[in-house]
Amino acid sequence: MARIPEPVSTPEGPAYEGRLLDRPEEEVVDQGIAFDLGTLVSRRGVMSLLGLGTGAAVLAACTPSGSSTTASSTASASGLTEIPDETAGPYPGDGSNGPDVLEESGIVRRDIRSSIEGGDPVAGVPLDFTFTVLDMANGGVPMVGAAVYAWHCNAGGLYSMYSDGVTEETWLRGVQVTDENGEVTFTSVMPGCYAGRWTHIHFEVYPSVDDIEDSTKAIATSQMAFPQNVLDPVYELADYDGSASNLAQLSLASDNVFGDDSGVHQMGAFKGSVDAGYTSTLTVPIDTTTEPTAGTMAGGGAPGGDRPEGGPGGDGGEPPSAPPS
Repeated sequence: MARIPEPVSTPEGPAYEGRLLDRPEEEVVDQGIAFDLGTLVSRRGVMSLLGLGTGAAVLAACTPSGSSTTASSTASASGLTEIPDETAGPYPGDGSNGPDVLEESGIVRRDIRSSIEGGDPVAGVPLDFTFTVLDMANGGVPMVGAAVYAWHCNAGGLYSMYSDGVTEETWLRGVQVTDENGEVTFTSVMPGCYAGRWTHIHFEVYPSVDDIEDSTKAIATSQMAFPQNVLDPVYELADYDGSASNLAQLSLASDNVFGDDSGVHQMGAFKGSVDAGYTSTLTVPIDTTTEPTAGTMAGGGAPGGDRPEGGPGGDGGEPPSAPPS
């Protein structure tokens, strides 16, 4: 039996192959002939195969009366917003600020809860997070074969490779390669909240896995945000001591990264519970025709330096003047 195509969730609503569904409440196969033809155009380049005149005639015949549609307008009307460029922060581990985990054998992995060399997994509520990378330059189709490097702090607010006591660890860092749907999934734990930053996961996107050893080749650098209603019950647990008080000092609007738009284009969609663990998804549209503006180390933090100042378990006071990113 043929598989019914599934839409992906975006901040603007459900989308398929980079285009918002005309009928969000219906399945992809029930969107109507105009939508179906747009899918055919994006998949097979029917305009180039049939020639401009024939292609235009087909489009005109299948477009509702009073409107016109072309292959180019389908792409531009996809409704996608490029994922905002953000700093990689002071603890990227990509070679731009000291240590480079991307040169290590074994960095390409789904389960990032343990160090590459092995050892016990970090404590915390289970989290599987999925990024769907879309190619805006080609009409919002899935970006296949791209390499996504993701990293984040543990339940106690520490970053492996940098924070005191864990500089020899490489947990909560890994690379996955996008599949035919543009998706990568990592098995991890819910991050803690340290003073000065809203809870987040960093990620960089590279054209291919062969490019990951050069951080300047990243085509996007951004962060996924977490909703407070998901974080509140997690931060009641002992493993996350201090996270609740640190989060209480912040809002998405006041965060130094998500504050531009309260993280509307970077907010993950979460399902699950503290007992069962969580899953999250985030759509990551990338326009490869634009120059990346982020990815540099910011906010202090020398290689091998201290843990984020005032992290969980600390005094929970005012965020530092140059908070870690």
